[in-house]
Amino acid sequence: MNVYKDADNLKKKLSPLAYAVCVEQATEPPFSGEDQSGSRKGIYRCVCCQSHLFSTEHKFESYSGWPSFFQPVSDAALSYHQDEKLSRPRTEIKCSTCEAHLGHVFPDGPLPTGMRYCVNSVALSFQD
Repeated sequence: MNVYKDADNLKKKLSPLAYAVCVEQATEPPFSGEDQSGSRKGIYRCVCCQSHLFSTEHKFESYSGWPSFFQPVSDAALSYHQDEKLSRPRTEIKCSTCEAHLGHVFPDGPLPTGMRYCVNSVALSFQD
């Protein structure tokens, strides 16, 4: 599945905001998402194709307004793309299976990686 080739089906399946984020590369407003995991342990999946993306074991509070992780579940889970839409270049992260837009990665996270994977909450579904 590719979100761009399956856009019509996703428009029926996803909320308008999730569609805008995953297919049109929008960003949800900060602090608007819900913590789907609460205190439970589990896996965050791509809302479009259900691929495993992040674990609660790698989640941290970044106070940025979006769920943040210091690493994905595997190196193969994400694809990375240069994003030059703003005045400062950033690295966009997408689901490597379906190419859904997830968010961006920044080099200001905690140890052990020093990375902050900043993800739109509507791009994720949680499974314990």
